[in-house]
Amino acid sequence: MIKSHSRQANSFSMDIVLLARSALFTLFMGLSITLFAIPMALTLGLPPLERFRFAVGRACASVELKALSWFCGLNYQVTGLSHLPKIGGILFWRHESTWETFLSFLLPEKPTWVLKRELLWIPIVGWAIAALKPIAINRSAGRRAVNQVLRRGRDQLEQGRTLNFFPEGTRLSPGERRRYGVSGALLANESGQPVIPIAHNAGDFWPRRSLLKHPGTIQVHIGPAIDGRGLTPEELNRQVSEWIEGELARIRS
Repeated sequence: MIKSHSRQANSFSMDIVLLARSALFTLFMGLSITLFAIPMALTLGLPPLERFRFAVGRACASVELKALSWFCGLNYQVTGLSHLPKIGGILFWRHESTWETFLSFLLPEKPTWVLKRELLWIPIVGWAIAALKPIAINRSAGRRAVNQVLRRGRDQLEQGRTLNFFPEGTRLSPGERRRYGVSGALLANESGQPVIPIAHNAGDFWPRRSLLKHPGTIQVHIGPAIDGRGLTPEELNRQVSEWIEGELARIRS
């Protein structure tokens, strides 16, 4: 009986520590992202300063990942870096957490994103995001949103930028599955650019809509390029999804 109470007390203490460390990181993240966003937002509309904006953004993402390690004991390990293209390419990420948005800034040399336009409406931070010229879409616009991705995506790929796609369109819980959107696969078909699938288990440690960040090591697996030429968008999405889900099963086994 005494041992049972002791275990419960230890568990409660550990929960309090986890909550406190997570809350401190969240506070740090909010303040630091805002500080990094200010100089980026001030350069909105000034094309010659693109390299400056990306340098600040990459520094911000690096700081957040290091702070996660320091505050929460949450680290990561990446395998398959050799599969990343030096320029161009389309990355399909499993979307489970806020965490992968930081890493998506660091892996490609010249990243860009397809994201919901509402993010640009956030004061300061949203203006900083807009300064990076992502493809901001109205997700309820249907075919018009797809056409916007195709038009702007081709332009950005021609500029040597790498597109980060979250094909499910929203963050999922571990084990949850959702049908992929077609815009990324269509862009790959039309541009001839390869799709690089990326699987990770960030949702096991930093779940969506959760304050808690659990200690551990996130595993990130980058797969070999998948050539979408000659495939329908549905076939390409299926190949990417099967690879990602297979890797997730291995990571979580």
